Amino acid sequence: MTITPIEPPRLANAAERRTWQALVDQLEPNDLVVPSKRVTDHLKDHEVDFVVGIEGAGIICLEVKGGEVWHDGDGWRQMRGGRQHTIEPVRQAREACYALRDFVEKDPRWTQGRLRWDHVVVLPNTELPDDFGLPECPRWKIIDRNDLPTLVDKLRELIVKQELDRPLLTRDGIDQLGTALSGRGLPQRDVVARALANEDAADALTEHQAVILNAARLLTRIEVRGGAGSGKTFLAMEQARRLAQRGERVALVCYSHGLASYLERITATWPRRQQPAYVGEFHALGVQWGAPEGPDEALRNEQTVQFWEHDLPSQMADLAAQLEPGQRFDSVVVDEAQDFADAWWDPLLGALRDPLEGGLYVFSDEGQRVFNRHGSPPVPLVPLILDHNLRNTRQIANAFQPLVDHPMRFLGGEGPAVTFVECSRDAALGVGDDQVELLFDEGWRPEDIALLTTGSRHPEQAERQRDGNKAYWDTFWDTDQVFYGHVLGFKGLERRCVVLVVNEQNRFDRSRERLYVGLSRARDQLVVCGDPEFIREVGGADLARRLGIGS
Repeated sequence: MTITPIEPPRLANAAERRTWQALVDQLEPNDLVVPSKRVTDHLKDHEVDFVVGIEGAGIICLEVKGGEVWHDGDGWRQMRGGRQHTIEPVRQAREACYALRDFVEKDPRWTQGRLRWDHVVVLPNTELPDDFGLPECPRWKIIDRNDLPTLVDKLRELIVKQELDRPLLTRDGIDQLGTALSGRGLPQRDVVARALANEDAADALTEHQAVILNAARLLTRIEVRGGAGSGKTFLAMEQARRLAQRGERVALVCYSHGLASYLERITATWPRRQQPAYVGEFHALGVQWGAPEGPDEALRNEQTVQFWEHDLPSQMADLAAQLEPGQRFDSVVVDEAQDFADAWWDPLLGALRDPLEGGLYVFSDEGQRVFNRHGSPPVPLVPLILDHNLRNTRQIANAFQPLVDHPMRFLGGEGPAVTFVECSRDAALGVGDDQVELLFDEGWRPEDIALLTTGSRHPEQAERQRDGNKAYWDTFWDTDQVFYGHVLGFKGLERRCVVLVVNEQNRFDRSRERLYVGLSRARDQLVVCGDPEFIREVGGADLARRLGIGS
């Protein structure tokens, strides 16, 4: 489709970003979408959140209102910053649409005459009843959260069903519309839009983090340290994207299957010139070079540990030394670097075109060192610290703060209090299943929920893993079912709701780190099921207090 501007826009809020993504995903190649278009007439300044031109239909102006929005019988209300505000989205949409139509039709290059125009209000977070209706705004003039998956179909239907003797929008009309809105004399280029580059990163990047990446532009060897929720994975992907866009051959590497699956999915949606040359697990990079597949790592016996942490890295170092120049990397980006053993760094450095000066960008959180490895890069790195929590609600971030080794600023939104459900470790799995059902009752969807264990796996996870790791991690993206996982495999990932089942039978060296990972995976709602005494023993009295566990 034609997108103006060609680069991903800076949008005002998450509601506009969700609407933008729905439009980009659903519009056809010849359609047009223009975000944040300002237009001024003799009465006032207007802004259309999105101007959408649909070939074979018409032109629709979208007014997006996020957050909590409702109508109290007298007027529209919106909750912002903890206060109620009166809003008039229908009037805004209508007046902006008429002003823009007048502007376009007065352009001397516009030869289409009066086409089919309309205005629509989009409420991405609100659900409206089917019988909703206002004299000035029937139900079909509003898109609610349930309508977003079919947003473009509804817009097309709205225009086509107009009982007006007016032409439908043609390809020439779309070209002229783009030209008129640009204010330039040349026709706008048509580009095939791919998924927004790193939308999650754009959501999470703050001015502070932008400074981090700008600093990274001048430094070739850095370690970005930050607690859970600070946006390390977002920054790692964004750094890899920026390096690739500059023409570098980049490897984006991690340890775990789950995080690798996530990184592969996200980066595959980027424009080709922004995609790293390699994205995936450290060990899979060795296989790509010609190393053996190796034994099942899940067995975790002396033989497998020897292979994965010593023999394979040694073979990979030899293979890296033999790589042709075209197979080498200008930079390597490592996410969740605290998972890496000492021996793993030699192959990565050996794969650089310039082992001494080549880029090495490391993202780590010592608090999430859940494996018995204590590796660190054998080269000096400039440390950069992230002290903001962006991903979790303030309630969730506050709950696991005692497990973070440095103070964090909570910049996330507000959410429900963390729920603790007391139960024995043996009963925790069943209690966790019950809590999932309660989340359904509250209105959460299967795709919003993950049940994570700290000890033995949930039977559903074990069943899905029988088809192999790839098939299992494909279920992470399945919108029709809850995801079942273990905290060891969920590092770097997240879900809107997490039911954390604390079911370890005994405390061991890394129990505290497992608990930290599990508590920090939820963005919006967290439920913890387990033995209060075990949690107090592992996490300390302050954590127990914040979870609502009595003394």
